[in-house]
Formats: sequence, structure tokens, C-alpha cells
Amino acid sequence: MTAYWIAHVTVLDPVKYKDYTDIAPLAFKKFGAVFLARGGVSETLEGASAERHVVIQFKDLQTALDCYNSSEYQSAKLKRDGHCVAQVVVVEGCNA
Repeated sequence: MTAYWIAHVTVLDPVKYKDYTDIAPLAFKKFGAVFLARGGVSETLEGASAERHVVIQFKDLQTALDCYNSSEYQSAKLKRDGHCVAQVVVVEGCNA
């Protein structure tokens, strides 16, 4: 069953955040991630607002977790720490 990363991000330092976006794709590619939404126009209807919203599809929950916990992604994450405010959730898809 598919799984998704859902991330809500507000970038605090675009120059330093680019260090993350330059290397994070290595992890996403390794784990077969498919971006369904990345940035783009959005409108918050309820709850706290964030600058960017990202939805990434993975083949299953374990692959999504493995990507997040991989050395490739954790190295990228270190580049963004302190330069953005992020909430990242991994959720299993539903059989529709």
C-alpha cells in the first residue's frame, strides 16, 4: 500500500535552505519517491499556515520511513536544520 510524506515548511533562510534542496533529491531518487506537490500555490483553510507544502509518494510505509532514516536524507536534513520550520508526517495511503 502506498505511503506519503506530507511536509509543511516555512523557510527562514533561503540561501542555507538551498544546501538542503541541492542534496535531498539523492535520497528521494534512491527510494523511488514521486513528488505530487512541491511548493505551488496553496490556501490554508484551517490550522496554522506554512509557506510550502510538499506531498511525496512512496511504494509503501516502510520505504517512506527508510528514506527518512537513510544516511542520505539525514545528511540533507542537517543542512536544513535551523534554516526552516518543518512538520513532516508519514501516512499510509488507503485502498480506494
